[in-house]
Amino acid sequence: MQIERIGTVRAALGECPVWDAARNRLWMLDCRSGQLLSIDPDSGAAQTWQLPAPVGSFAFNGDDDIIVALKDTFALYRLSDGALRTLGGIGDSHPHLRLNDGAPLPDGSFVAGTMHIHRQAGEAPLGGLYRVDLEGNVSRIAQGLGVVNGPVMHPDGMHFHVCDSAQRKIFRYRMDAPGRLSSPEVFVDTDALGSAPDGCCFDREGGLWTALVHAAAIARFDADGKLDRRIELPVAHPASLCFGGPDLSALFVTTISDSGRLSASGPLDGALLRIRGAGAVGAPRGQCRIRL
Repeated sequence: MQIERIGTVRAALGECPVWDAARNRLWMLDCRSGQLLSIDPDSGAAQTWQLPAPVGSFAFNGDDDIIVALKDTFALYRLSDGALRTLGGIGDSHPHLRLNDGAPLPDGSFVAGTMHIHRQAGEAPLGGLYRVDLEGNVSRIAQGLGVVNGPVMHPDGMHFHVCDSAQRKIFRYRMDAPGRLSSPEVFVDTDALGSAPDGCCFDREGGLWTALVHAAAIARFDADGKLDRRIELPVAHPASLCFGGPDLSALFVTTISDSGRLSASGPLDGALLRIRGAGAVGAPRGQCRIRL
């Protein structure tokens, strides 16, 4: 197995890696600065776009558009000219509340959740999990999640997984229809691993991979939520991960140098890493199809 740095990127809060098979590039966010980056994995050359900071997540929405989760609103952003069109907001506002991780759903909609930090003991989190439908309408589909990370559909198309990093748990829901979740259950509790779970992705065998943001590692869980693989990394705080490369056999990992709550100053903290030889092939990730 080989772990290597890609390019010279040093993100404060590296998140939301997305493999772009059409362009053979890896895309990611530096959420604190609002930068969207497109990186050639062979040369390391990067192209950047500036989004309104902070930004939580994004997904492709056609060839030239992306949908982005900003502080408390969703917007369509056109890569070619930087045009930004607001779709709608989450309805809650608080200095310590913002949108965070998100992902496309199989029907072409987009789902993202919030993080409500610095809460008092027993204080219920504001926000929740939100879906942007194909017409650009925003609705809340789940509540009670303190720090949403890693929302992702299982390859079976029937189950939806999402982390609450505040609880150090990954939950599994049944998706009865687009945007309709039911039967929540704890899939994994990562507290025993010394970390909250962060970004997630699935491999083709249905294994769920997550970044152990406090434990300098990534982990794989089988269909029953049993840990069956752990890879130690040369960074303090891995934040998210995705499969990529021509055959989706490489793992790309984004990392943190200074998230505002977590910081590290090692030579690879904040870097984009590529892992080859992890022994898994990724499940393909879809795109959004939001049209106004």
